Parts: sequence; structure tokens; C-alpha cells
Amino acid sequence: MTAAAVRAASGARAGAGKRPGHIGSLAVLVGVYGTAAAVTVAGLGRTLWQGLAEPRAALAFGVLVAIGELARWGAPPGEREPAPLGAAGALAYALLGENAGHPATHGVLQTVAVVAAAGLAGAVPHVVRGRGPGLGHMARRILTVGFAAVCFQPLYSAADLRERFGSGPGYAVLLLLLLVLTALWDAVLAALMVRARTRHPFGPLLRDELRALLHIGSAVCATGAVIALGVAVAGLWALPVFCVPLLLTQLSFRRYAAVRTTYRQTIASLARATEIAGYTPHGHARRVAELSCAVGRELGLSGPELTVLEYAALMHDIGQLSLVDPVPEGATALLPVAEQRRIALLGGAVVRQTGVPAAVAVVVERQADPYREQPLPARIVRAVNAYDDLTGECGTASGPLGALERLRLGTAYDYQPEVVEALARVLSRGGPAAGGAG
Repeated sequence: MTAAAVRAASGARAGAGKRPGHIGSLAVLVGVYGTAAAVTVAGLGRTLWQGLAEPRAALAFGVLVAIGELARWGAPPGEREPAPLGAAGALAYALLGENAGHPATHGVLQTVAVVAAAGLAGAVPHVVRGRGPGLGHMARRILTVGFAAVCFQPLYSAADLRERFGSGPGYAVLLLLLLVLTALWDAVLAALMVRARTRHPFGPLLRDELRALLHIGSAVCATGAVIALGVAVAGLWALPVFCVPLLLTQLSFRRYAAVRTTYRQTIASLARATEIAGYTPHGHARRVAELSCAVGRELGLSGPELTVLEYAALMHDIGQLSLVDPVPEGATALLPVAEQRRIALLGGAVVRQTGVPAAVAVVVERQADPYREQPLPARIVRAVNAYDDLTGECGTASGPLGALERLRLGTAYDYQPEVVEALARVLSRGGPAAGGAG
């Protein structure tokens, strides 16, 4: 597969829109990283010039953030919030209005300086191991904490507001409102950064980020608010007390993530049964799964829908194990429609015995139906599987361009036009290569 062929296959329209989109994505990332760097430099410079206000509190919260970063050890790749304790400590410092009944005076710039310095210090061991946090993680942390501090510190520093809110229910309501605003800001920022890197649709990305707030995000926000309230009344001794629940929550999430990883590895191993038995080419299921997920993101599928799509794509050929004679190179897209449907139904029956969600089996069973009768994940799997078959050794298409043209010719009955065009756009950007192997 050559880049020129894929660009030609995507059409002049997709090629014309690539460069402006790429420039816009680059501008977003430069803006985010540049703003985070400028805020960090301003905070560190101001703090070094004027010295630390309330050094004991700054040290205590800095140590908490650094420990939170160290606790990233063993976090699975791709975890949305790998350092929840550090995030909660940073948020609590931004929302700290009092320390044991005395007004806090650290301000916005010192908040950013302490969080940035502590985050970098806690990341050093990970950097040594080659698994340090990415720039995106650090920039997002700094901008989110800065946003919370800008919203809270000037507001609470006003004498009349401090007298009005005090440390009672009004103060708690104020913190709750600021937490909601901060969480929304963080979700929008995270979705923008992912959109800039991947150019996936913004709406589904934002929906996934907001959904994530109901899990570890809510625990981070709640712990940050509780720490700020606890320190306001009991002083810095409240820090270790209120960190324990979040540490236990983090441990639970890590175990849950480990179970999900093992579950996915089991499904991937099961999917390789057709390769080991010689029914499909090596890597076919993995390629189809990767490219299907990329197309699903392009079409705006949410996180749970992408999980169903990935599992179904991995196991879409498992029905071939029922065949007496293997299909040449496992290219089911070249078989008669009736035979494709029989293999799909047999595969769905096998999938239902594996314990995966029923939606996965439905996708496998209906992947050979006319696209107007299929759910969207089945339409994606069918198109991507056909593309991989057509670009394989036994495919009849002349490379990626010919494969995409064959799919376009089948859009009247077999393949949904929107899915085929989404596949072309993904390939035009150099997406996961789904063809060729054999």
C-alpha cells in the first residue's frame, strides 16, 4: 500500500480538506502547549522572585502531588487519569481558601508553580524508565488547575465573599459549582487535544470525556473538594486522612482495568484460532479490528460502541472453523452471499458461548446481511473485512485503489456509502493498514 494510492482512493475532495484540517489541529496543540508553558513560566518566575507564601502548605500539597504522580507506577497504557491522587491534590490546592481557619494567600501563580514543579518531580522516575507522562497530560493538568485557581482564588479573596460564605454550606455549594465548571473545562480541553491529534469527530470525543467524569473523574473532584474543606477546618493534617479513599478507589480501578485487559487478550487469543488453523492470513483479525475502530471513531461511535465493534471485528471470522475446506486466504468477501451468511451465523453461535455481550454476537451474525438491515458496527466490519480481503494475496483488486473502487461499486447493496467514505478518509490520513498481508 502506497500513500499515493490511498490518497487517490480517498478522492480529491478528501485530499483538498486534509491540509487545512492538519494546520488547524497543529494550531490547537501549539496553542494548548504554548499556553501551558507560558502559565508555568509565569508561575515559577513569580514564585522564585517573591518567594513562597505559606511554605508549609505549599510543601505539603507539593509532596501530595508528587506522590500522586509516583503512584502512576503500573498504570495501564491509555488510562484516562493515570494519577488521580496527584490530580485531586492539585485541585484541592487550587480550591484552598483557608488553612486551619486562616485565609490562604498563595494565589493563582503559586498554585500553578507548585503543581508544575511537583508534577515534574514525581514524573522523574517514570521518565528514567521511559514511561514518563506525555506533554499532553502535563499541559492539561496545568491548564485545568490554573482554570480552577483563576475561578476560585480571586473570588474567595474578596473580603465580603469570605464573610458571606465562611466555611459552612455556602462554601460547599461554591466549591461544587466551581468543580462542575472545572470538570467541564477539563473534558472540553481533553476532547480538543484528542481531536487535534487524531482528527476524530469532536462530539463523540466530548461525550466520552463527560462519561468518564462519572467514574474516576467524579472521585478526583470529590476528593479534591473534601481535602480543601478538611484543610480549611483541621489544617494540613487532613491531607493524609482524606487521601486514603481515593487511593483505594485507584486500586479498584487498576484491578478493573487489569481484568478488562485480560478479557481483551483472551478474545484476541480466541480470534487467532482461525489463523493457527490456517483458515485466515496471519494478522487479519488484528488488522480488521484496528481499522474498524478507526472507522468507528470517524463515524462518531462512543467508547462502549467501539468496544463492541473491536470484539466483533476480532472474532468476525470464527465461523470459518466450521468449514471442511478453508477458504483461500480466508477471503470470505469473495464467497457467494449465501455462504457468507452461513459462516456468519455459525460464528455468531460460537461467540454467544464465549460470554461476551450479546451485541458482539449480533454484529458477527449480521455482517453478511444487506447493509440496510445491519447495525452500524456490522456495516463497518463488513466493509473493512472486504477491504482487507481484496488487498490480500488472493484478492482480485489491484491494490488499495482498486479495493476501494470495488467497495464503492457495491454501495448499492453490500456496503454503506458513508462507511466506505469514512474508510477512505482514515486511509488517506495514514490510518491502520488493513491490507496486504497474506
